[in-house]
Amino acid sequence: MTIKIKFGPDNQIPPVIQTPLPPRTEKIHSSINDMVGIGRLRKTNPSSLDKEKDRDKEKDKDKEKVAEILAELESFIGLVIVKRLIRDLQAFVEIQRRRSQEKLIAEPLVLHMIFKGNPGTGKTTVARLVGRLFKEMGVLQKGHIIECERADLVGEYIGHTAQKTRDQLKKALGGVLFIDEAYSLARGGEKDFGKEAIDALVKAMEDNKDNLVLILAGYSQEMDWFLQTNPGLRSRFPIHIDFPDYTIEELLAIGKMMFKSRQYELTLAAEDTLRFHLQTLLSSHRYAGNARLVRNLVEKTIRQQAVRLFQKPSSSREELIQILPIDINMDNL
Repeated sequence: MTIKIKFGPDNQIPPVIQTPLPPRTEKIHSSINDMVGIGRLRKTNPSSLDKEKDRDKEKDKDKEKVAEILAELESFIGLVIVKRLIRDLQAFVEIQRRRSQEKLIAEPLVLHMIFKGNPGTGKTTVARLVGRLFKEMGVLQKGHIIECERADLVGEYIGHTAQKTRDQLKKALGGVLFIDEAYSLARGGEKDFGKEAIDALVKAMEDNKDNLVLILAGYSQEMDWFLQTNPGLRSRFPIHIDFPDYTIEELLAIGKMMFKSRQYELTLAAEDTLRFHLQTLLSSHRYAGNARLVRNLVEKTIRQQAVRLFQKPSSSREELIQILPIDINMDNL
């Protein structure tokens, strides 16, 4: 702002100081909705109470989803020890979260796992469930599962393996990387590229420990040998879960459940026949105590029933549903 001083012709008269008026500004009209003050909030911003209610709703939804996943786990036939260990993990994760909220020292959540057991004992199914459970509990961002084996990780020349392994790890970030028959990575000796894959996995476990769960799976004896080949591996996998073979009663229950899900029913005689064949399998087949063989038997039985009914010009609803002893055949299984 410029101030002008004007002197008159007579030096006895004091000077006149002229101060210009400030520039006129147009009055700005604000809508009532934009005014902020005591007793008035912006309509576009929810109150803190509303935000708290929303957070409570989200927590309730997460708890419901966790309960649904655990109910699904309980619906699995057998796997008693596995179910207990998964619930123990849930309790551990939740209590460490509560301790953190109260500013107490919390144990680090190192949740990498070793799954040991024969094929068809539920290892992959449980791994998928673990990913979903940890997502709803806030441990993992996505909770998806990437399933791979040696061929997906090991390359054919120097440097190729590390890149292939990193690609699989990148896909798995925020979820679970499940490696079946993981012991095959160490079978080639020191010069094999599998060792390079193991080194890349170990590094990724450290770099992404808060956003990745690595699960290695395979036969019990082979996995024990695998962990001995690299002293640093066992300490990085604090959770070991053994998946036992199914008993005859559990296999029979699995078979009946599979038939029911496909809208088939065993007659009493057919159920006795199925039990007999399963017992024969258990005594003669190395990996008979698993659900995969039962599934194969169920599917073969359904095909046999179809061949039997196809010989007739028509079939009643009851005939289409019933499984007879003659339909259950173990040949070429």
